[in-house]
Amino acid sequence: MNQYSQADFRPPIAEAVQNANLKNYDEVYADSIAHLERFWDEQARKLKWFAPWTKVLDRSKAPFFSWFVDGKTNMILNCLDRHIDEGRGDKLALIYEDEAGGVRTFTFKQLSLEVNKFANVLKSLGIQKGDRVGVYMGRSPEQVIAMMACAKIGAVHNVVYGGLSVEALQSRLDDCGAKLLVVADGGQLNGKIVKLKDIADEAVERTPSIEHCVVVKRTAQPIGWKEGRDLWWSDVMQNASDVCATEPLDAEDPFFIIYTSGSTGRPKGVVHTLGGYMVDIFTTLNSVMDMKPDDIMFCTSDAGWIVGHTIVLYGPLLNGVTTVMYEGAPGFPNAERWWSIIEKYKVTLFYTSPTGVRGLMRFGDEMPNRHDLTSLRVLSCAGEPLNPEAWRWFYEVIGGSRCPVIDSWWQTETSRPMVSAFVTKPMKPGSCALPVPGVQIDIVDDDGKSVGKNVEGALVIKQPWPGMLRTIFGDPDRYAEQYWSKYPGMYLTGDAAKFDDDGYLWVIGRVDDVIKVSGYRLGTAEVESALVSHPSVAEAAVIGLPHEVRGNAIHAFVILRAGVENTPGLDEELRNHVGKVMGPIAKPEKVSIVTQLPKTRSGKIMRRVLKAQALGQPLGDLSTLEG
Repeated sequence: MNQYSQADFRPPIAEAVQNANLKNYDEVYADSIAHLERFWDEQARKLKWFAPWTKVLDRSKAPFFSWFVDGKTNMILNCLDRHIDEGRGDKLALIYEDEAGGVRTFTFKQLSLEVNKFANVLKSLGIQKGDRVGVYMGRSPEQVIAMMACAKIGAVHNVVYGGLSVEALQSRLDDCGAKLLVVADGGQLNGKIVKLKDIADEAVERTPSIEHCVVVKRTAQPIGWKEGRDLWWSDVMQNASDVCATEPLDAEDPFFIIYTSGSTGRPKGVVHTLGGYMVDIFTTLNSVMDMKPDDIMFCTSDAGWIVGHTIVLYGPLLNGVTTVMYEGAPGFPNAERWWSIIEKYKVTLFYTSPTGVRGLMRFGDEMPNRHDLTSLRVLSCAGEPLNPEAWRWFYEVIGGSRCPVIDSWWQTETSRPMVSAFVTKPMKPGSCALPVPGVQIDIVDDDGKSVGKNVEGALVIKQPWPGMLRTIFGDPDRYAEQYWSKYPGMYLTGDAAKFDDDGYLWVIGRVDDVIKVSGYRLGTAEVESALVSHPSVAEAAVIGLPHEVRGNAIHAFVILRAGVENTPGLDEELRNHVGKVMGPIAKPEKVSIVTQLPKTRSGKIMRRVLKAQALGQPLGDLSTLEG
């Protein structure tokens, strides 16, 4: 099907248009670009501040921009304190369901008391403003409480996805110099225990900055224990005071670090600051997700990723919305778990990944049709392009053709959707639609000049935005070089895209050496490094090839060391080795053992040639290929 087919244009849903938070997108967007600072000043005034800002945007040290200069605020002041002070303390803030079906709920006031207690625990363990705290566990209320307790006192949280390996956890904790780790003894996934504490113990032994581990008892299997370092969550919380002042913090104070893969093989710690991130996600989710105070939000992501920060936790609570958190896998005990959660809690806003949609679409219509999904009013997804077939199934079967599908494009670095569908605008399956108010995007050629419609080019952002990353932790030069050097004055996203005749954006894919697998970015160099760490491998190259469910799958090509034979089962051994080193998400779909790799004369592997060969496409310019 032609992805630009006007026949597949879907008109907006009349009821959604009538009740939309953002009714006049075109007018608001144009005004936000023409008067950028005034727009963000008006948005920031909707939230609470201890002290006002003296300047909305400081460009003097570009690309190290500052937002809401001199302003003092706190995320907890606006996520919890504000709602309690305004009489919403007894409203549900968090609904949590574990994989076995157990349920725990927290009102805004109850969540605030737990956050206060753990904030006091952190202080008692020597954690101060600016200290880094690691969080390594499955989705749980304790994960939320730990993150928000850090926010309360100005500590910087670094949440690491509970599926990552010893090496991945250790590298992130060590890079940011974390002083404390909050970890669960284990997690539940697909009915099995993930032994998180065992992984953490090995990682912490290699991380000299860690002084304490606070351990949440979730699965209660035997675990290792180091006296003086390890403390049970239940013990330290038992006598902690539930009174704790919310710390006035500078708008530009670091709020959290979240690691994302880079093309150099070394994960990079993306730093987001407090004020800009807070104002930005509050504003953006109000318009993009059309959040309303009586909404129930269910996002299937994990706080180890930016979607978990923005869509599961901070965005909903800033907007006074109840958020639903589910611990486990979508297919446990069967492939209708998500649909039962939506029915049970009367979810109104549902957010997932294209991989999740495609994975459940394989089971057909029968399972979702067994559940009452009529509470839904908005569907949304991001992570990679949602192909038109999956879009239509999501819209027609899950949403009953009465819920807008809000497909969007964004990154860990941007912190929130930058390009998105809107409930008041027509929808195009496969397109992430239009720039969000306050975001000026363009598509440029190699010289940085704008290209015409239906011409592929590099997707760039031409003006700073409040929720932008401020730096890469410990490596400001890498930040300036990677994102701002190619096109001076423009942020390089690393994605290729094109505009269609209607001005809708279509993202083509990555232009650098990063592969998106199930919405997660994995650096080719990081995977290749894992392969080469196997004693049989001399060289490796990996590429991403289209996958029906995961969006992309990793295919690896390796050259064996001299004297090593290609014995039966070696390819599977190498696949498992990557899974052990990096975590299951990075495990290659296929490993091919080859005798040579296409390289430039300078020795750089030409991955595009490997990809073209695998897809049966023309090889393109080979002038730099090694002779």
